[in-house]
Amino acid sequence: MAPPFRRRAKDEEAPVDLELDQDLEEIIDAEVPEEEIVSNDDSNVELDISKTLIESAKAVIQTCMDIRRGENVLIVCDPTTGEIGQALHTAACERSDRVLLVVMPKGRHHGEEPPAPVANLMKQQQIVIAPTRYSLTHTRAIRTAIREGARVATMPGMTIEMFTQGGMTADFSEIKNRISGLSSIFRRKRLIHVKDSNGTDVEFEVNWRDWKLDDNGICNRPRMITNLPAGKVFVLPKEGTMNGTIVIDGTWEATLLEEPLELIVEDGIVIDLKGDAVAAQIRQQFGEAATRLKSRDRELVWTVAEFGFGMNPEAKLTGHVLEDEKMLGTCYFSIGDNSSLGGNSNVGIHIPGVITKPSVWLDDTQILDDGIFMP
Repeated sequence: MAPPFRRRAKDEEAPVDLELDQDLEEIIDAEVPEEEIVSNDDSNVELDISKTLIESAKAVIQTCMDIRRGENVLIVCDPTTGEIGQALHTAACERSDRVLLVVMPKGRHHGEEPPAPVANLMKQQQIVIAPTRYSLTHTRAIRTAIREGARVATMPGMTIEMFTQGGMTADFSEIKNRISGLSSIFRRKRLIHVKDSNGTDVEFEVNWRDWKLDDNGICNRPRMITNLPAGKVFVLPKEGTMNGTIVIDGTWEATLLEEPLELIVEDGIVIDLKGDAVAAQIRQQFGEAATRLKSRDRELVWTVAEFGFGMNPEAKLTGHVLEDEKMLGTCYFSIGDNSSLGGNSNVGIHIPGVITKPSVWLDDTQILDDGIFMP
């Protein structure tokens, strides 16, 4: 691995490190999913995809991150996202001569910490872009990088199709304006009530000052973080206040649900989970996460950690939660780690599920009506 960047004086010159691409291609060829391999027999299709990848990458580099000449840039991918990483590397090198591309091993679940060498590199950068199979958003490594002044874009579950279509094609400047307009609606509203026709009926409290309005795709200042594709607003449910039933009918993590998942919540903790085989997988996954914790903390893996709703009109329900939770008219709940939002559940796993047609009230003000965004 190349040595980490250090911040340099304005008059220093830095060589461009472009020797990683050959090794990266070998890893991609060995591990990229078969459905994403483009046949060499159709060179025109391959060229079209490469061109589209570069165009999308330029939008990320120029519009979303606004990378400037000489900024330290770290792109972190894994073997499933190597082509996207290469496209971002190519586009970033047009803006800065201090761009490093690192391929880390694919993680096991969302919220898992990256390897220590990658985490150490992150905290020495001005920009971190992370298209990876599993989310790095809710990790200590990302939080540390942000505290050190980095601006960060994470892209968990990103595929070539997602990178070049759907939510990534949205006008992020327009989304930013629309999200900014919500601040007056949230002001001084404490109680949230969510219902839908499948049986969702849950209430909880929030601190209205805690709403996050920065996930709009524009990440151009130090200590900012965004998901891409962007377009959601979200908040930490006040711990211990949530009670009721949540029925997830859209997606859970990266699975388009055939049968809804029913979560029974008492005092902010999921105490029962009903559903098909997906429910059994969830119990196993969260059970394994709990075994890594002290016995007194194991219940915290079932914390309802986050609530939010989508604001991206181009996002589609695809089975990739990164885009699904941004779809205008939906809302989502995440279970697990809430420490990045200021909570006390530091459990190393954080997984969201999407409700497709919710009705949502903030105190007496309705903002969603059966999947229709009202403001």
